[in-house]
Amino acid sequence: MSISIKLKKGLDLSLAGAVATPQPDDAPMVTPATVAVTPDDFAGFIPKTEVREGDTVKAGQPLLRDKNTPGMKLVSPVAGTVKAVVRGERRKIERVTVEVNPDGEAVRFDTAKAANNAEAARALLLESGLWAFTRQRPYDIVTDPNATIRDIFVTGFDSAPLAVSRHDFTADTVSRLEAGVRLLATLTKGKVYITRRPSQGMPDIKGAEMADITGPHPAGNAGPAIAAIAPVNKGETVMTLSLDTLWRIGSLLTDGTVPAVTTVAITGSEVKTPHMARTIIGADMADLLKDELDDTPRHRRIISGNVLTGVAVPADGYLRFPYTQVTVIPEGDDVDEFMGWASLSTEKMSTSPSFPARLFGKKRFKPDARLHGGRRAMIMSGQYDKVFPMDILPEYLVKAVLAKDIDRMEQLGIYEVAPEDFALAEYVDTSKLELQKIIRQGLDYLRKELQ
Repeated sequence: MSISIKLKKGLDLSLAGAVATPQPDDAPMVTPATVAVTPDDFAGFIPKTEVREGDTVKAGQPLLRDKNTPGMKLVSPVAGTVKAVVRGERRKIERVTVEVNPDGEAVRFDTAKAANNAEAARALLLESGLWAFTRQRPYDIVTDPNATIRDIFVTGFDSAPLAVSRHDFTADTVSRLEAGVRLLATLTKGKVYITRRPSQGMPDIKGAEMADITGPHPAGNAGPAIAAIAPVNKGETVMTLSLDTLWRIGSLLTDGTVPAVTTVAITGSEVKTPHMARTIIGADMADLLKDELDDTPRHRRIISGNVLTGVAVPADGYLRFPYTQVTVIPEGDDVDEFMGWASLSTEKMSTSPSFPARLFGKKRFKPDARLHGGRRAMIMSGQYDKVFPMDILPEYLVKAVLAKDIDRMEQLGIYEVAPEDFALAEYVDTSKLELQKIIRQGLDYLRKELQ
């Protein structure tokens, strides 16, 4: 019997640019000229290069390793030639780009012992680069390989704006998911939980405890599921990962190679025809969006991910982790609008009842990237609580983080949260605070002080 969880708090943003008929099996394949691995996508990973410009690499060969955990690696998703190791200020590694060679070879991993042995399983995930695709609570960083993992939570669907969740559960897909669960089960004495929508069509996955979740976003995040099933206490570590990562782990066990193909939802009001596309993780955004954008000349923001938690990238940037969505919306800096943010236009999207748009029910809006108002002192209004489904006082936690009050942060549940849990609160916040950035800084500060 599965666990049933119903979320009453949250918010589903009604945005234009959704994929009309998600059909990942029939999605066209976009083969990029180059791909990139970006260390910043893997919080807690301190990169050191394993390759130089001009090196020839196989798919699955390490490009970067973690300075603090030498066994943890980020591998090349494709075979090809290292085009560049791009560095920023103070020689920080920003990304490693690889020119794709479609005829190149792939590293084959020895998976014989991994399904039944915890040490072998851990070593395989570290060597293949898939360990870095997991996260831990507390701190929302790449899982510490030396930590004792209490439970493992797999997010089986994505409830973010315009996101598309996996729904093609063929016999082969289920077999690979079950193989992934068997490997993960060796890493914990607790349980492996998989969340799903009741309407998603996902069957029970053998070896896992299924959790049926209903309600608005952030239902697809790991945080609400963990909070409802088994909250994280001080001193405990919980691993989280996506269903795509679980599938990749199962595929690694089945085939001996790391699958690099991903299905991406190309979404947003600036896309001519929102659709699904198959490509390589870390793909060149220029290839992925070629001939896909509206012909109207305006400034655009390209977001790798969704509008709440995604990363803005340039037109010549790359697809960023978790590699499943691209959203393109107007930038808004070239708009001359009567009354600006205070306009009462019916095209304005807002949660406030003072805007006429609330009268139009499920109207699909086309918001741009403007802030719509200035930053100001924090207003204790209870706004966050309306969209925050966890049993935490978010406003007081944010204040404790800003004050760097560790005791207060612990009392208010800092170990249970990740920046993504505050994305909706950031959206509705009239103070325009960068809540996700604040929580990220608070988690980093806490980890530095306690470790």
